[in-house]
Amino acid sequence: MGKIAIQLYSVREHTSNDFLGTLRKLGEMGYEAVQFAGFFDTPAEKLKQVMDEAGLVAAGSHMPFDSLVGDQLEASLEYNHTIGNELIICPILPDEYRSDEAAYYRAAEELDEIGRRCREAGFTFAYHNHNMEFFDLGNGKRGFDIIFEETNQENVKVELDCYWATHAGNDPLQVIDAYKGQIVSLHIKDMTVENGEKRSIEIGKGSLDIATLWQTGEKAGVNWYVIEQEKFDGDPLDSARVNVSKLKEVIANTRS
Repeated sequence: MGKIAIQLYSVREHTSNDFLGTLRKLGEMGYEAVQFAGFFDTPAEKLKQVMDEAGLVAAGSHMPFDSLVGDQLEASLEYNHTIGNELIICPILPDEYRSDEAAYYRAAEELDEIGRRCREAGFTFAYHNHNMEFFDLGNGKRGFDIIFEETNQENVKVELDCYWATHAGNDPLQVIDAYKGQIVSLHIKDMTVENGEKRSIEIGKGSLDIATLWQTGEKAGVNWYVIEQEKFDGDPLDSARVNVSKLKEVIANTRS
């Protein structure tokens, strides 16, 4: 069964002020793992020590594109190896790699090379989508299709953000089914509409069928269910507590 984690971008206000203290609080809430969105200049050995103390493991690291190319990749992999993380994720492409169809083909070439180097070093590499990868580029092609059709499945895995896929008008269940075996992680966040605008909200308060996403992910062999939230009505840590409790409740009800 896949495990529950939190994408630390969800609590960025807290991690930017007290990175290690926030990790301890998340462990106390019942999270099994964290997915990183920056390390705040923390020595890798110190981070690993606090993770162990908090009972947390790594569910991947979102690494800026420029930290994954050239000589920077080796240093990035060394840091992640020290903290016990084996999943490297490109969270978004630079603008020049998603401006048009040709740009996405260049991106696919770059991502495949990054993935090859990661795989040969003992890591798994994945790409995380937003909504723009599902936009029609003008002839029926989408950036999402190009990225995963033009890369080796062994080199580039899928971290599907179910919220952003839905935001762009796609059924994430269909995407999971189409890429089963290649999807290693799902970003789980609920969606509501306020004043005509879509926004993320705590699990159980929106329109996404979280239970079916989990069931479909399990059938597809997903390793991680990564809670993420970007918009809040209160303290993000309070939302993080609600989210992990609600997701565990959904899973328990689905299994019973």
